[in-house]
Amino acid sequence: MADLPTGSFPNRKFSINRNTGVPRPARRFSIGEPGLNEASSKIHRQFRAAHEGHLPHAGLDATRASTGVVWCTERAAEFGFLDEPEKWANLGQGAPEVDDDIEGCFPRPTHIDISAASREYGPTAGIKPLREAVARLYNEMHRKGKASQYTWENVAIVPGGRAGLIRIAAVLNNAYVGFFIPDYTAYNEMLSLFKNFAAIPVPLSEEDGYHIHPDKIAEEIARGTGVILTSNPRNPTGRVVQNPELAEIQDICRERATLVSDEFYSGYNYTSDCDGSTISAAENVIDVDEDDVLIIDGLTKRFRLPGWRVAWILGPKEFIKAIGSCGSYLDGGTNVPFQEAAIPMLEPSLVRTEMAALQRHFREKRDYVVGRLRSMGFIIRHMPDSTFYLWLNLEGLPGPISDGLNFFQACLDEKVIVVPGIFFDLNPSRRRDLFDSPCHHFVRFSYGPRMDVLKMGCDGIERVINKFKNLVSH
Repeated sequence: MADLPTGSFPNRKFSINRNTGVPRPARRFSIGEPGLNEASSKIHRQFRAAHEGHLPHAGLDATRASTGVVWCTERAAEFGFLDEPEKWANLGQGAPEVDDDIEGCFPRPTHIDISAASREYGPTAGIKPLREAVARLYNEMHRKGKASQYTWENVAIVPGGRAGLIRIAAVLNNAYVGFFIPDYTAYNEMLSLFKNFAAIPVPLSEEDGYHIHPDKIAEEIARGTGVILTSNPRNPTGRVVQNPELAEIQDICRERATLVSDEFYSGYNYTSDCDGSTISAAENVIDVDEDDVLIIDGLTKRFRLPGWRVAWILGPKEFIKAIGSCGSYLDGGTNVPFQEAAIPMLEPSLVRTEMAALQRHFREKRDYVVGRLRSMGFIIRHMPDSTFYLWLNLEGLPGPISDGLNFFQACLDEKVIVVPGIFFDLNPSRRRDLFDSPCHHFVRFSYGPRMDVLKMGCDGIERVINKFKNLVSH
């Protein structure tokens, strides 16, 4: 047999037929010969069945019903999660705690006034006062002293991050769209639904902390990539690209490629001693109408209001005009009363104070869970410097729980939910087999929930680890 290619996966030799669980001839990524727990365990069979498709109804692509966190919640429901959610530690949902218990944070509205005007259809690009408030916030926090300033015409209000991503995808032209592995699960659907562009995966390396190097961006553009899509700060790895490297990346993209910067976790920044500052590509834009930089953020994560579904996109006026217009046939626009209620929250000095309190609180939670997990034997090579996620490598755990799906299944027995890493291996064309995935032996752990939930979750994970250590030792 010919020598296998070297690279990020030098010891991977075998693959599995995703439907039968039978080993295939040698492939380059899988780690060793899969054990019985990987080839035929219930959770792996469920995953393969869900993602190959179910018996079809006419016109239905059933794989669309089993994505990411939704699939994890369905499995948890089989163990009683939906009946008694208060007894569970949901460390899978990518959401922050929403209670008014964080010291220094402003209280969230408990009711809103509904104006007569808000009973009407709203503009699909959002109401002008909120668009003005978003532009003012970015100018104050990221563009002080710069000649080119954002105006309301550089902002579109969208009903949540996913809707914003779908709108951006709808207006892209025929282009190669480069995306990174691992990254946000919803990109998978965005990249597979539309046929006006070709999605090009760019794997990142665990060895250097999944860092996006400017050289890698240059390589992608050199081979014809016209759009770069990335979360920054990054989901699920908890890492952030900041200046001067972020500025260098934007210099490389300028006049060559459109940069789509998903900045939903920009408030969760621990690189500046929790002073309330946020990291944004807006800082490095030279001309707000000429630089092809699209920034997406909203109330969901850093304002801890995921249920409101209020988000925004900043970019050149021509892009924003198209993004606002396509809302008329994609989603109909954002709820107007909630848009009106959001305006006072975006006062820049209030936001700065809010972000500082948020960062202190979530850094404390990060330090707690990292300490607990390291004490259990997890090797965490790179401390997250942003977001509220840990990207946990399971390969040092006992064999039966050393892959994401089986670890997820074992955690369900202890009423704990995590997300298997396979969902962050964006695979929109479905060409890559489950056991070929570099994310197969990872899970994403969210420290978004309250501290009492985190303690309950860590206790459950510790019971899982101890149970399987005892099984292996006997």
